[in-house]
Amino acid sequence: MKVDWHLCLDNKVGFKGFAVPKEAQEKVVSFPFHGQTGELKHGSVVIAAITSCTNTSNPSVLVGAGLVAKKACELGLEVKPWVKTSLAPGSGVVTKYLLHSGLQKYLDQQGFSIVGYGCTTCIGNSGDLDESVAAAITNNDIVAAAVLSGNRNFEGRVHPLTRANYLASPPLVVAYALAGTVDIDFEKESIGTTKEGRSVYFKDVWPSNEEIAEVVQSSVLPDMFKSTYQAITQGNPMWNKLSVPSSSLYSWDPNSTYIHEPPYFNDMTMDTPGPHGVNDAYCLLNLGDSITTDHISPAGSIHKDSPAAKYLLDRGVDRRDFNSYGSRRGNDQVMARGTFANIRIVNKLLNGEVGPKTIHIPTRDKLSVFDVAMRYKEAGHDTIVLAGAEYGSGSSRDWAAKGPMLLGVKAVIAKSFERIHRSNLVGMGILPLCFKAGQDADTLGLTGLERYTINLPSKASDIKPGQDVTVTTDSGKSFMCTVRFDTQVELTYFDHGGILPYVIRNLIKK
Repeated sequence: MKVDWHLCLDNKVGFKGFAVPKEAQEKVVSFPFHGQTGELKHGSVVIAAITSCTNTSNPSVLVGAGLVAKKACELGLEVKPWVKTSLAPGSGVVTKYLLHSGLQKYLDQQGFSIVGYGCTTCIGNSGDLDESVAAAITNNDIVAAAVLSGNRNFEGRVHPLTRANYLASPPLVVAYALAGTVDIDFEKESIGTTKEGRSVYFKDVWPSNEEIAEVVQSSVLPDMFKSTYQAITQGNPMWNKLSVPSSSLYSWDPNSTYIHEPPYFNDMTMDTPGPHGVNDAYCLLNLGDSITTDHISPAGSIHKDSPAAKYLLDRGVDRRDFNSYGSRRGNDQVMARGTFANIRIVNKLLNGEVGPKTIHIPTRDKLSVFDVAMRYKEAGHDTIVLAGAEYGSGSSRDWAAKGPMLLGVKAVIAKSFERIHRSNLVGMGILPLCFKAGQDADTLGLTGLERYTINLPSKASDIKPGQDVTVTTDSGKSFMCTVRFDTQVELTYFDHGGILPYVIRNLIKK
């Protein structure tokens, strides 16, 4: 990890790049922390989370984490109090065997108390950092780190203030929390010192396979699983008290900020609209390589200054109740405003500035992506997105295609697409195009300030999967792209305006 960390410090701003000048990479910042003096530097761990994804239902690694905490306690090591620690198991069984084994008390001593049993830090639900820690990071431009045992660490997902986010096994999460930094070689550098001043190394706290197996054998018992899962179908008092409407049709509540009737079928007719090209479109964003579905449609926390936050505040939702984009995915109004709202997104139209804004090209106003998209939509203008390689990588998230469609994006022109996301774009009626080999927006001299026209045949039968089309611009430049309809079925979806109208039309016909 240390080697990767130093490469990231040096790399240009973007995916795995922080561009910290060499002379600033070793700076140390002191700050007041509840009567103590805290210290942060680039790579300091401020979030360490054993979170509910994947391996937190694996007894060996959970027991391993408990044993690391136990050995650390016995040696007198403590996680620094400004590191936000948490334990969110994937199952209630975990609590039972950690308590039975006596390991939970050691995890508690190191700050890894149980906070719940659902998605937490991995989905951006870590909550706020202590105000003094947040101020120290922000005021000194510290590249702070999070280490978590989840399965997602995309930019801006874990926490707005942790630019470096590393995935690790639960016992490693505890080890990095103790060390307090990702800038460490566990084989050579100590993770702390005993009260007597003796250096403690990783090998001193790391349990053997035999130690782990012994605890698993004695404390992970079949009856724990039976008793936990027998109760699943019984619900709980809060769930059981919910009133259930008798109607077979869902009754939309226009005042709900969680579930809102989506507009996908507004003005839909039984006639297929046919393929659409793009006419004189503006570029909404000009993006680089490795734009993930988390850049396109964040699942984590809703930033206090975002369009989604304004929408919620206008409807009487307190900031503390914003919750996350992931929890509000049933509300298209929130999710449309959250599209391209990732705080770490790099849009070339902003000339190096990082954040979820773009340029309204006719006026050169710099606004949120949502506000610019709405200006274009209200004026009747098509929009496109320019992108680099691996556009749409990461989680196969439907909202990463739904959101751009709701913003009025008609096409994405990229060097390459992640397979599932490309298919999702087609499913939402967005045209995916690939630059020809060796070309991209930069090599073609495209700035994103041009207007783009893509002519497609008006009949789906005249379009072939993988055929080439010409993209023309108002600057006089034109270039060839490959249309990424990869199957006839995808062409059929596009002919219908997307998979949703296709399904509804077929259901009505039956």
